[in-house]
Amino acid sequence: MDRGRVTLQQIADRDGTHVTTVSLALRNSPKLNDATRARIQKLADEMGYVPDPALNALVAYRRGSKAKPNSETLAYITNWTSRLGWQEHPAHAQFFEGATATAESMGYRLEHFWLSEPHLSHQRLSKILEHRGIRGLIVASHSRQMEAELKLDWPNFSGVKIDFFPHEPQLSGVTNNQIQVARLAVRKALESGARRIGLVMHRGWDMSVDRRWTAGFLVEQALLPEADRIPICYFPEETPRSAWENETESEVRISPDAFRSWYQRWKPEVIIGCHSFLADALPSCKLSIPQHFSLIDLFLYEENPSFAGLLQNHRQVGTAAVELLAGQLVRNSFGIPEIPTLTLVEANWSEGASLADFSSSAPTKP
Repeated sequence: MDRGRVTLQQIADRDGTHVTTVSLALRNSPKLNDATRARIQKLADEMGYVPDPALNALVAYRRGSKAKPNSETLAYITNWTSRLGWQEHPAHAQFFEGATATAESMGYRLEHFWLSEPHLSHQRLSKILEHRGIRGLIVASHSRQMEAELKLDWPNFSGVKIDFFPHEPQLSGVTNNQIQVARLAVRKALESGARRIGLVMHRGWDMSVDRRWTAGFLVEQALLPEADRIPICYFPEETPRSAWENETESEVRISPDAFRSWYQRWKPEVIIGCHSFLADALPSCKLSIPQHFSLIDLFLYEENPSFAGLLQNHRQVGTAAVELLAGQLVRNSFGIPEIPTLTLVEANWSEGASLADFSSSAPTKP
């Protein structure tokens, strides 16, 4: 017989505690010790307790409608080669813009911390954050060489990571869907009527996203006839690793000689990559877009009628990171998660003059 929904009061009566204690335990509140939380949560599960989503929504609304004299601060922790060097990279700047706007709209304040500040150890940063009452952390904009594990006092914090570095600890994260971006680029090239499609990719940029640019391209390329599969044009050379593994503040560009050699051998109709990669090579090789080949730019930051490509929606990555972190704080989810999750933000296709129509005529070859 259905005896109705199990209430917090019934759980409290069974456990011999106050209903407020039960409420705190079921919200995973750190105000209770681990043993009390675990005991009450186990009892609630045995009794068949199921939260009432409508009631939870009402409580959340009432809490949100109350005026907050002081906004809670969230930490935005970076570790670039300089304190604000990441702001020179549009993707990272837009991550922060999206996170800041969303934090403010939700009643939070976002504050930047740079891990490479002189004399700032991980332990000292933990103490500063605890002293300031900062519980929520967004780990973002770590340059590739800053791969050391982030050893904060994680039981006291709830964290979300943007992108992949550092890989440890394994926090739940948000990133662009690089595999979807690369696959969509290949599909758009095929829709144009092109068959010979090449990828020009900086080794460090690929490494920064755990080689997902390469992965997405190769998945689609494997579906093409073998004669149309063009080897990826990686730059710079694999050795020395320091030439591409370490982050740089300057534009990354393929050398004219390396590009000329690859282009003349494989004769791609469409190149997938970034227009800035080719800035030195095109005039030196006497090539132009789309007269000699078409270009699909994987790294459009705003719509540009001159270039066809993908808008990766970097601001939405920042937005999703704050929303994920806010949810963890509401649930009192602190520490390193047992099973981290990864939220992927999709890209949008943007038409542009750099992609020719191969269904009617081929571009002029040199």
